[in-house]
Amino acid sequence: MSSQATLSLGTVDQAKEMGLRSEEFERIIEILGRTPNFTELSVFGVMWSEHCSYKNSIVWLKTLPKEGPHMLVEAGEENAGLVDIGDGLACCFKIESHNHPSALEPYQGAATGVGGINRDIFTMGARPIAQLNSLRFGNINLDKTKWLVKGVSKGIGDYGNAFGIPIIGGEVFFDSCYNTNPLVNAFSAGIMKKGEMISATSSGVGNPVFIVGSRTGKDGIHGASFASKDISEDSVNDLPAVQVGDPFQEKLLLEATLELGKTDAVVGMQDMGAAGITCSSNEMSAAGKHGMDLWLEKVPTRQKNMKDWEILLSESQERMLVVVEKGKEDVVKKIFDKWDLSCEEIGVVTKGDRVRYFMHGDLVGDVPCNDLVLGGGAPVYHREFQEPDYFKKWKLFDIDTVEQPRNLKEIALFLTGHENIASKRWVYEQYDSMVGTVNMSTNFPTDAGIVNLKESDKALAMTVDCNARMVNADPEEGCAMAVAEAARNIVCSGGVPSAITNCLNFGNPYNPEVYWQFVGAIKGMTKSCKKFKTPVTGGNVSFYNQSAIDGVEVPVFPTPTIGMLGIVEDKKHITSLAFKGKSDLIYMIGESKNDISSSEYLASYHNIKQSPAPCFDLDKEYDVQNTITKLIRDGVIESAHDVSDGGLFITLLESSFTNDLGFEIVTSSEVREDAFLFGESPSRVIVSVTETGEDAFLDLLKDLNTPFVLLGHVTKGRISIDSSDFGDICEYKKIYNESLARKLS
Repeated sequence: MSSQATLSLGTVDQAKEMGLRSEEFERIIEILGRTPNFTELSVFGVMWSEHCSYKNSIVWLKTLPKEGPHMLVEAGEENAGLVDIGDGLACCFKIESHNHPSALEPYQGAATGVGGINRDIFTMGARPIAQLNSLRFGNINLDKTKWLVKGVSKGIGDYGNAFGIPIIGGEVFFDSCYNTNPLVNAFSAGIMKKGEMISATSSGVGNPVFIVGSRTGKDGIHGASFASKDISEDSVNDLPAVQVGDPFQEKLLLEATLELGKTDAVVGMQDMGAAGITCSSNEMSAAGKHGMDLWLEKVPTRQKNMKDWEILLSESQERMLVVVEKGKEDVVKKIFDKWDLSCEEIGVVTKGDRVRYFMHGDLVGDVPCNDLVLGGGAPVYHREFQEPDYFKKWKLFDIDTVEQPRNLKEIALFLTGHENIASKRWVYEQYDSMVGTVNMSTNFPTDAGIVNLKESDKALAMTVDCNARMVNADPEEGCAMAVAEAARNIVCSGGVPSAITNCLNFGNPYNPEVYWQFVGAIKGMTKSCKKFKTPVTGGNVSFYNQSAIDGVEVPVFPTPTIGMLGIVEDKKHITSLAFKGKSDLIYMIGESKNDISSSEYLASYHNIKQSPAPCFDLDKEYDVQNTITKLIRDGVIESAHDVSDGGLFITLLESSFTNDLGFEIVTSSEVREDAFLFGESPSRVIVSVTETGEDAFLDLLKDLNTPFVLLGHVTKGRISIDSSDFGDICEYKKIYNESLARKLS
């Protein structure tokens, strides 16, 4: 390297500042056969960050089930998962986190999270059609929490609304463990014709490399490294690592890239997310088994005199790296000129495995792409894990130590207005749920979001689910339940579970107890996905979600968010959660347990945080879901709604709200009243049946082994439990709809 002498050599201290360890610095020297310069060290720093390399998680991620009848690409092979949905169509979908940026700058952090996940979808040639999100915040009474909620909600809403993709569902959860480090997980799905995927690869020596979209600025530099370390009181100094988004530019980029994808000019294309040009150039080169030369001074920039490493590491949004067939450069330029977007040729595909970076004729970086990427030479660690002391202690919880309450209505009102139960309308009102005319759930509420497939009898069902409190209590069983709940939501809506994507949010992987939680969650996800035949298409690992407070690391609840896609084979099977008419009969499919463990009722009303996960039987869960599918296919039920947060009472309320109906039920003599009404044991679904349809309903059930029980009937609006008057549905509806807004004011 003739210019090497003019470039400062990297040091072990600089490596540590970039998140690398001293032994990793020595490994880089071994790979290069020399000490890296600062630019090269920066490249290794971001590419070997946890965010890009999954160095502390890949060992266990490889154990997840990845094969299924609908899979079109292997997990991790492309920017997002791709499954066959029939009729010559494929669905591209993925979930990712934007936690650390949202903790510092909630508006831009959340907005760019939405932008980034949508780019993953349309980079592959799919048009995004729907979004969901999973959000976790701290104590709702804190001013900081209110600021974060408002910023994140507005960021998601403003970006999504401007981009023109409806948000069809999601979840919002509050707990003090998220006080400093909120979780912002964004899910996006898109549709494309089967066989028209654009791959994230590079090949063909001499083929030109283009950067298209927005200009490159100094925002987001070292963003991948920032996402791979703890949030602390000094993290405000990392604010430049937060990206800045422009949804209008992204809309133009969407249309331009989809138009480009219809030509024969594209060899490969990749979004510039984490680590920017660095990641795109090395991952595409490694995937295509080629090298690449890039001339950084040709990159269009927003600021003057940007240094080579700043250009390489920038995570400015709305950019793509495109490899084009030589001789077809004008095709690309014409399309991007039409959409008034920057389009510059900045490099060329080369023979071998070296990616070289030049600046004004000087060679400023020369790295082997295979040694930088996941699945290549990036570090892979087998971390120690250790069961925490609390795990066995919490299992000693005895329901009999909790006094049976006398005033059940008081609890019912309390839970209805609790921030983890009440309507998230205040949040969702920031979003446009109807843009694009594909959302079928707005006026016809369903457990999962339903997306219309025009010119087809089919529809898509999508959901994001995770009860982090239960995962914290028992990572393996809790994560198995998260997958099961996602599948249950799909099934209750009339769909068939197809595949999942995951966003694995945990604390510091170097903490053996945190890593034990991670390993347990992977094991639980594996067994549930195998049972429901829902392979893992890919996703995202987000470690270091914790706070360093007074020198003590406080991790968030382990939160493995499950994004699941399901297929509704016939739109007539779409099933609402809403009760339809007075006197309809209310049945529960599944059985109640004398169990209040890890329920919102126990944690919030009694303030008892230390209890195990509720009892879960995967085989029984599977039977319940198969039964619900049969009931829907035979047309013998009017509604279906799964029992989850808040227990049976809240499930009945939510089924009543749409049509302002009520319910009259009788509890079980074999289960405590509080457990029956507010326990959150899984594998239960509430269905309603017309009086005239009851015989057909019972005839179908008698041939099945699934337990069921008649609870009562739908009323005109009054709520009665064991002949006790619980009030009118309008009273609860007002509390349910207004509580969150009041608490956030």
